[in-house]
Amino acid sequence: MICTVRRVSDWLRGKPVWLLAIFAVYAAQPAVFGQTTEQTPQETNQKIQQLADLAKTRPVDSPIGSGDLLHIDVFDVPELSRDVRVGDAGDISYPLIPGKIRAAGLTPFELEEKLEQLLVTNGLVSHPQVSVLIREQTSQPVSVVGAVQHTMVYQVMRPTTLLEVLSAAGGISDDAGNVVIVTRPARPSSPRAENVSASDDPKDDQQIITIRLQDLLESGNAVYNIPIYGGDVVSVPRAGIVYVLGFGVAQPGGYVVQSHGEQITVLKALALAHGLTTFAKANSAVIMRPNPATGNRDQIPVHIKAMENHKEEDVAMKNNDILYIPDSRGLKVLAKGGQAMLGVGTQIAVYRLP
Repeated sequence: MICTVRRVSDWLRGKPVWLLAIFAVYAAQPAVFGQTTEQTPQETNQKIQQLADLAKTRPVDSPIGSGDLLHIDVFDVPELSRDVRVGDAGDISYPLIPGKIRAAGLTPFELEEKLEQLLVTNGLVSHPQVSVLIREQTSQPVSVVGAVQHTMVYQVMRPTTLLEVLSAAGGISDDAGNVVIVTRPARPSSPRAENVSASDDPKDDQQIITIRLQDLLESGNAVYNIPIYGGDVVSVPRAGIVYVLGFGVAQPGGYVVQSHGEQITVLKALALAHGLTTFAKANSAVIMRPNPATGNRDQIPVHIKAMENHKEEDVAMKNNDILYIPDSRGLKVLAKGGQAMLGVGTQIAVYRLP
């Protein structure tokens, strides 16, 4: 162990200040991060997956809908076995049976019974045995969009919950906000979700359901894990992320702005990062802000002590800002290795507050 420490010490001797700064940030992370109670997006997604697995139910017959491709098989009568597509009106055509056959809204088992009856009534088969399989189901799409790992169209093949849909999309992304919004076409017979925020929009003839991620994952109340139906749109709005870096801050990291539309400031970001260290140079801090015109980051000086003493106004931060707070050892980092420090910022842990 002593030899290992000596090798590291010899390697660091004579290296630039900015490289020493980066090494110190990484070296300090396990001790600091191990004490936090915040959740990373990866931990949140593990929770989503675990709860989705628990919520899964046994497969049941899914209702047939317009556009679905069905395979109909009549035992021992191969000439009547075929694939048929359900039309836009919800009907199918079948050989030797006059007129259209209503299929939409029926389960495969119910359609089997209906076809058997029609085959007998029309004198085609005396004792038919019919099986119906949904070969392709396109009638129950659920769009999953926003701050998820994979935007997708999920086909509801059986009773499905919100957690299952989020899990199928790979969970949330780093910049996900703290709510999930389900937009549902108005259905007179649809059950309403209880204990969640819901509103009707008369203009669009739809129901909008808003559920907090914390309630969904932590409350243990199944009422938040609402059923999802074909035609629903599940959206996870994006939230801003601000980064707080440097030796002068207790817990460096990226912090998701939880409340939708909330304005985060320097002092709020500092509070999320557990405050300053003993040797922080609080009045030498800077905000590194992306500049789309130049492709670089502008540096905006901020004087934290003056803000705390109400001598200067608390500065508002924007999405993807980096608040860098040096200490007495790191004052030259920005001058000699600012770009390298930004590289560390893109790999640092991102936290979501419970």
